[in-house]
Amino acid sequence: MNPPEIFTAKEENRDRVIQSLILGFSSDPLARWFWPEAATYLQSGPGLDAFAGRAIDSGSAYVTKNFEGVAMWMPPGVEPDEERMMPIFEETVAAETIEDVFAVFEAMDEYHPDDPCWYLPLIAVDPAYQGNGFGSQLMKHALNRIDEDGLLAYLESSNPRNITLYERQGFEIMGQVQIGGSPPIHPMIRPSS
Repeated sequence: MNPPEIFTAKEENRDRVIQSLILGFSSDPLARWFWPEAATYLQSGPGLDAFAGRAIDSGSAYVTKNFEGVAMWMPPGVEPDEERMMPIFEETVAAETIEDVFAVFEAMDEYHPDDPCWYLPLIAVDPAYQGNGFGSQLMKHALNRIDEDGLLAYLESSNPRNITLYERQGFEIMGQVQIGGSPPIHPMIRPSS
C-alpha cells in the first residue's frame, strides 16, 4: 500500500474532521470515561472541537485524503478553547465524574512544556482503517514541519496501545496522570532536532 496523501484541513472540512475524531476515539479509554454512554459520546463533537479545533484555525490540522485519519496539531502559543470547553464538559460529563475530569486537565497541564512547542491534543484513525499506517503517516507529516522549526513536540497518550507509535516517532514518556476513576494518561515529549 502506498503511503496516504496528507492534506491540511480547512474550515469547510470541520464537520468531517470532528466526525473522524468521534469514530477514532470511540474506544479511547479517556474519551469513554468522559462520556461512557453511547448516546452522549456520539454527541461529543463540540467538546472535541473546543479541545482541538483551533488546529483547523491555525492551518495545522492534517487529514488523509478521505478523512480516514486526522491529527490536530497546535503550534506554539495556540491552546485549547477552555472558555468554550469547560461549559461543554460541565453539561455533558456525569456530575460524579466532573471534578475528577477537571483535576485530570489540571494535572495534564502541569506536564505541558514551558518552552515553545507543538502540541498534539488529538490524533485519530477511523477504526475501519486502523492498522494501515494512517496514524504513522500523519505523525511523520507533522513532525517534518516541527523539525524544520527546531521545536519540541508534546502530547498526552490516553490509550496505552498508542504509546509505541509515539515512541517510534521519538517521543518519551514524562510521567503518568491518573485521578479518581480516570484511566492512566501518559504525557510524552519529543526533543527538538
